Amino acid sequence: MNPELARLVAGQVCLHACMTGMRMAGPLLALREGHTELAVGLLLAMFALSQVFLALPAGRFADRHGLKRPVGWSVFAGCAGAGLAVLWPIFPVLCLSALLTGAATGTAVIALQRHVGRRANGMTELKQVFSWLAIGPAISNFIGPFFAGLLIDFAGFRAAFFMLAMMPLLAWWWVRQVRELPALVVDAAQPRRSAWDLIQLPLFRRMLWINWVMASCWDVHTFVVPLMGHEQNLSASAIGSILGGFAIAAALIRVVLPGLVHRVQEWQMISGSMVITVLILAAYPLAQGAWMMGFCSVLLGFSLGVIQPMLMSMLHQITPQERHGEAIGLRLMAINASSVAMPMLFGVAGAFLGSAGVFWSVATWVAMSTRTALRLKIVPA
Repeated sequence: MNPELARLVAGQVCLHACMTGMRMAGPLLALREGHTELAVGLLLAMFALSQVFLALPAGRFADRHGLKRPVGWSVFAGCAGAGLAVLWPIFPVLCLSALLTGAATGTAVIALQRHVGRRANGMTELKQVFSWLAIGPAISNFIGPFFAGLLIDFAGFRAAFFMLAMMPLLAWWWVRQVRELPALVVDAAQPRRSAWDLIQLPLFRRMLWINWVMASCWDVHTFVVPLMGHEQNLSASAIGSILGGFAIAAALIRVVLPGLVHRVQEWQMISGSMVITVLILAAYPLAQGAWMMGFCSVLLGFSLGVIQPMLMSMLHQITPQERHGEAIGLRLMAINASSVAMPMLFGVAGAFLGSAGVFWSVATWVAMSTRTALRLKIVPA
């Protein structure tokens, strides 16, 4: 990893850790203040909801202004979101904090992904840089909640919120040293195009579908594992370890990917990952005990961790360069819409089918979508 890419990964970690820390600390404070589980669910939805509506405008903003201006606004929003919770740690303000920190993370991710995609030379480097960049969220998913939890225990919620409000400033310290790429020259006489033009591209449409299907596998795992653990009378720490093993495996496979991608094309890795995912999801409900569930969780993390870097590499190859930010925004909007809607659908399905039925239903859906993945092959012009 070169120094400039390392700075971008570090900046992403700091901004994303602000949100993940708030996502742990906010609901915990709400529960301790006596708010209901429904209220906590609403609070958690706010982190994804802002990204659903802002992703596309943020992508277009990045296309016009490059890297540093979108990241600068993200830093401001992240500091403001966590800072408001320091001043007024009450439920309505926590909801506003969730909206702001969620929006900050989404906007920054779009700008960062667009920048590294433009900076890459050749298809192999494109896959490598997105593999490295994808490690950032896995690290921040640990850093944010871990340090926020320590401060809550030893100094209280205000201290934790203050620490999280400072993390976006660290992100700016890293990103401001990165050299901005030259602006793309766009014909002013060219009529303004809508996002529908991108969706009409067959490869992009197939990529969005696969992205949604595989993102749902992340959601179903996060949703069903606690249910399975409860059914088997596992402790909270055991359930947390199972989910933690999944996150670590997803990060580890992304460390290995840069050394493998020059040998395999994106559609091959995506298709292979989908086949393996089907087998793991089909076997998961049969796992008994924490060790067997943990083994399945790690295998699933390895399998699903491959998907995002490969899809991002494809996205930068099949969409016009001057609209990369908009395309990334569309992808992020689809992911966050899924994160809002799918858990509710899984809840309804779980009530009728049980946890095993939910896993097997998603496995069937992935299996049926594998044919679409085989049609993602990019034919050189």
